Amino acid sequence: MSGSDGALRRAARADLSGSAVEVAPRLLGAELRTVVDGQDGGAVEVRLRITEVEAYHGQGTGELADPGSHARMGRTDRNATMWGEPGHLYVYLSHGIHSCVNVVCGPEGQGDGVLLRAGEVVFGEDAAARRRGATPPLGATARRDLARGPGRLGQAVGLRHPLHDGIDAITGEELHGARAGLWLGAPVEDVASGPRVGVAGIAGTDAFPWRFWIPGDRTVSPFRWGRGAAEAAARAARDTPGAPAMLN
Repeated sequence: MSGSDGALRRAARADLSGSAVEVAPRLLGAELRTVVDGQDGGAVEVRLRITEVEAYHGQGTGELADPGSHARMGRTDRNATMWGEPGHLYVYLSHGIHSCVNVVCGPEGQGDGVLLRAGEVVFGEDAAARRRGATPPLGATARRDLARGPGRLGQAVGLRHPLHDGIDAITGEELHGARAGLWLGAPVEDVASGPRVGVAGIAGTDAFPWRFWIPGDRTVSPFRWGRGAAEAAARAARDTPGAPAMLN
């Protein structure tokens, strides 16, 4: 992994020791750097500036249980990485197709994680494009969309489930031909927040406004309701007279 440059520094476990909601906005503007063996046998580095994240609490975290979290029912074979020490990456399969990348945070045994929803590829664009099935050189829209959404992001950085689930982004230790590093800069001053994208039921409403993004950044993914979330939001608004309407 390349050395530090500019104002970025390698993340330490202590940086990720808070709850997911505390850590998530801190990851905006940070870089996820991966070095993954390519098909030709050479190692390829991609750097991604993180522009959008979602927090997911572990079992028993906070006053409300998080019905959108993989950890809500406790430790399983699928979510075991979430219960480990902070700084490992929980790489899971979504819809049986997409490898999604989460940063484990909180104390070991808490089960908190931050989903990396979108980012801008700032180094290794050609490699990310090939993984995404795009042909360089890229136009403005294709460049914007390289890692716009968690499935695209996982594909662009080359981390795959189950091979790379649990990879350590603090030590950079190799796992199945891949290394990962998380690099932090100064906290982003202007941070937007709101309901999580595509999450079902009440977990996808402003009862859980745990999606954080850099406002105005083109790589941020558009909002969409999850199954039953719009209905849950409408019911909550009816049950709470005078509550502000949810805007997205």
